[in-house]
Amino acid sequence: MKELTEQEVVRREKLEEISKYCNPYPEKYEITHTLKEASKLEDGVKDVSVAGRIVFMRKMGKLSFVRIRNLEADLQLEFKIDEIGEEKYSFFKKLIDSGDFIGVKGEMFTTQTGEKTLRVQEFTFLGKALRPLPEKFHGLADTEIKYRERYVDLISNENSREVFLGRSKLYAFVHKYLGEHGFLQVETPIMQTAVCGASAKPFYTHHNALDLDMNLRIAPETYLKQCIAGGYDKVYEIAKCFRNEGMDTEHLQEFTQIEWYASYWNFEDNIKFYQDFIKNLLLELKGTTTVEYNGVTLDFGVKDWSRINYTEEMQKILGFDFLDIEDPETLKQKIIDKGLFTKADLEEYKSLSQIIDFVYKKKIRQNIEQPTILYNYPAILIPLARRNDNDSRIIDVFQVVACGTELCKAYSELVNPEIQRNNFIEQAKAKMQGDDETMELDEGFMQAMEQGMPPISGLGFGIDRLMMIIYNQESIRDVVLFPTMKPIN
Repeated sequence: MKELTEQEVVRREKLEEISKYCNPYPEKYEITHTLKEASKLEDGVKDVSVAGRIVFMRKMGKLSFVRIRNLEADLQLEFKIDEIGEEKYSFFKKLIDSGDFIGVKGEMFTTQTGEKTLRVQEFTFLGKALRPLPEKFHGLADTEIKYRERYVDLISNENSREVFLGRSKLYAFVHKYLGEHGFLQVETPIMQTAVCGASAKPFYTHHNALDLDMNLRIAPETYLKQCIAGGYDKVYEIAKCFRNEGMDTEHLQEFTQIEWYASYWNFEDNIKFYQDFIKNLLLELKGTTTVEYNGVTLDFGVKDWSRINYTEEMQKILGFDFLDIEDPETLKQKIIDKGLFTKADLEEYKSLSQIIDFVYKKKIRQNIEQPTILYNYPAILIPLARRNDNDSRIIDVFQVVACGTELCKAYSELVNPEIQRNNFIEQAKAKMQGDDETMELDEGFMQAMEQGMPPISGLGFGIDRLMMIIYNQESIRDVVLFPTMKPIN
């Protein structure tokens, strides 16, 4: 155990003294109002009982002011020796510190400066903080504290309280909105026996009881489609997913995404539904469909979002028809010959899908600012998507991009089992070429598809990345309560 600071020693001494008067960690406390509710009461309302953590104290002779806080609100308290008595006032002044929890009862009034305040007539000590509250955050070291000790961040940082209160409201909105539109929530396995549902490197584990090697879920897609096969017309999941890849400001190995699937829809139906979903979500969380992100004003409220035909735009950039190329090295050389990238730029990308995706991200995605729908993707990119009826080299897919960030991916689902099995075979070929983010053949999923599936469209999006844009946060760690951190030696 680390050596105690002077303040920590003093607080422990105060705890011993408090124990002589009362239980410093009582079982419960009855409140009549939350802090948010109390702050809206009319002056003169009596017997108001609230509780919270002390975040500010101004102790004076016979009159003191205290501020208590929870995630949603603050409330000022007035302590007067004439109201609570000399003994209790002395206890308050000598033994109570910032960071402690108290419960108070009294009458609401408004100060001369216009602040709603509770005049304390009774108070109960509810818990001693043995560590003092920190100073305001500054610099890298404090950023580390924010992530490692989120509870301290929430106590001290109003912006963080807004973000994480908003995240809770987002979950509530998702359940409400999807439920009102006929979607049913389910849970699917986190431990799986096939890497499927997305292009990503998995985490592996071992099931001791079954002596079975398994992987952690990279996406819930194949199980949600099995629900459709079983009779769910509309289904969704808020899913923890795990991808053993690089970490940057937009990626964490553990993240949360929402996927929904609707029978009898195509991807155009999902475009309309997603646009309405986002507009209503922003109105719920921010009261507006316009948000600021990285110095850019994003307007999600416009009736018709811009559209880019992915394949046509790539053809313009490359200057040749890339859809008919089957050899990765041939595609690389043609890109190099065009002067778009060097051999070194492309060296780490092994399969056709990796190369195409790299060019797209560098030449198209990063230049997009306003919410934009990209559609008509090359079939080789997503083996679970439905081929276009007019050109089998293209799939009925769309993504929404804003400020160079992908917000969602959706498509008309492939439900033809013969094509699906062939696509999995092609994935195996890509793995042999060195692409370690390919999907594996999932026989359980294939059997469900062979049992028969209706037309389906599904959509998935990461909550974390969406939260970054809604609340204008620089890093994905700023919107995840407890991001994984490297241990301190």
